Amino acid sequence: MADDDRPQTLVGVSFDDTFRAQEFLTAATRLAAAGSLRLVDAVIVSKSDTGHTVVRETTDPQPARSALSGAMWAGLFGLILGGPVGWLAGTAIGAGAGAVTARVVDLGIPDEWVAWFREAVQPGTVTVALLVTDLNRDAIVAEATRFVGARLVYANLEPNAVERIRAAFGEAEPSEPVTTASEGPWPPPSTEV
Repeated sequence: MADDDRPQTLVGVSFDDTFRAQEFLTAATRLAAAGSLRLVDAVIVSKSDTGHTVVRETTDPQPARSALSGAMWAGLFGLILGGPVGWLAGTAIGAGAGAVTARVVDLGIPDEWVAWFREAVQPGTVTVALLVTDLNRDAIVAEATRFVGARLVYANLEPNAVERIRAAFGEAEPSEPVTTASEGPWPPPSTEV
């Protein structure tokens, strides 16, 4: 099955501490290495007590980096085919194509969802949003038991899996409802297993 055809799961987990959020991202990476999930993307959204938000994405290409890479490869190709003039033309064309590609191609969590998490994150917290495929629900529930005190913010999972994860985090009586697959800025990825 091609990567694009695999059902994707989007999960957002909030922490009161940056270090716990980083530890959770490391645990997700370990689960990926063990084959319990395939980590497509991860975004960390932190919001200060004053409401200042910082977003760190892991897979979206940056226009400047893509332009430089495109310029280098197209320039090299142009040099081989057309000498110095080909190198100049290839560099210019490659830089433009690389920058445009970075703006058009979104390899991970769609920008609409990043914006949604940016607004949904509570002041003084850090939220880790994971976009995964091939998710072993039992493995994620088992790993969640290590992060008691975390809060599930969003999950496009079936209600039983959401409740199991919340229980693993120690959320017996949640103060806020989890946003579900039917809510959010765009139709959620498929939840089929």
